Amino acid sequence: MNLPARRTGARPPRILVVGDIVTDVVAVLADRLAPGSDTPAGIRFAGGGQAANTAAWLAWRGHPVTLVGVVGTDDAGDARVAELTRAGVQCAVRRCPDAPTGTVIVLADDGERTMITERGANLRLTPDDIGRALAAAPDAGHLHLSAYPLLDAGSRTAGLAALAAARDRGLTTSVDAASAEPLRRLGPAAFLDWVREVDLLLANADEAAVLAGPGKPATQARRLAEVARNVVVKNGAAGSVWAERDGVLVESAARRVPVRDVTGAGDAFAAGLLSAWVTGRGPAEALRWAAELGAAAVAVVGARPDPGNPDGRG
Repeated sequence: MNLPARRTGARPPRILVVGDIVTDVVAVLADRLAPGSDTPAGIRFAGGGQAANTAAWLAWRGHPVTLVGVVGTDDAGDARVAELTRAGVQCAVRRCPDAPTGTVIVLADDGERTMITERGANLRLTPDDIGRALAAAPDAGHLHLSAYPLLDAGSRTAGLAALAAARDRGLTTSVDAASAEPLRRLGPAAFLDWVREVDLLLANADEAAVLAGPGKPATQARRLAEVARNVVVKNGAAGSVWAERDGVLVESAARRVPVRDVTGAGDAFAAGLLSAWVTGRGPAEALRWAAELGAAAVAVVGARPDPGNPDGRG
């Protein structure tokens, strides 16, 4: 089993989270979408981006975290960095003058969400951004990469450099597979080659189907464990499964809570999982922590923790 050393009483190792920072325009639909006409919805603007969300949830848990990314030199970029800093995230975020801060329109309807994305300044992430962040974080023990940088040619070099640099420095690594449709367009072979031998690969049911083919989550996780050392397949309300290359398989139930908005639930799940795993906890406990944060995420509108509820801090 490839577990980090268990730490008791010591400050947990810092996690560097690499990837996108965006403004989410979240529309929670009051009725079925009516194409070509009007659909009533509750609409809010909030911070988003898979990497930024995971970093925010890690900070909510009280885990030391640095976010590595790029925003524009616009008001949105200022707001995104400011809110993350207030949440306790250390931001190794570069300002890019010739690209806007990314924006995602999120349509949330009946437990599902559809995202319309402009990655903007996120495409300008470079290997130098990674190198500077690593040099400034001597207490880092783990690097978590949102796959979005890998899925776009404009930021792919930086994503690959992040994994290579982390390994060179002796950090453990993880990758969140990010999104099924970009994976489908890219093709699974290339992506799996890029993430080969990462310590932990996370995928939801749709992403696992693209990467491992059809089958039960346990079967998919075992297939993917031939590529990554450990694999977690998330299956929403049906729970999750952890597979290790040596054949160990752990399944975990999801927590049943009223669902308001599933946006960011997978990012919160990743934060819970990582905060447990990097401190040496085993798969069963890590999946339990992950389920707790995933449940907290679906209980609020938007992708970030509720700043008025500190109960997630451990």
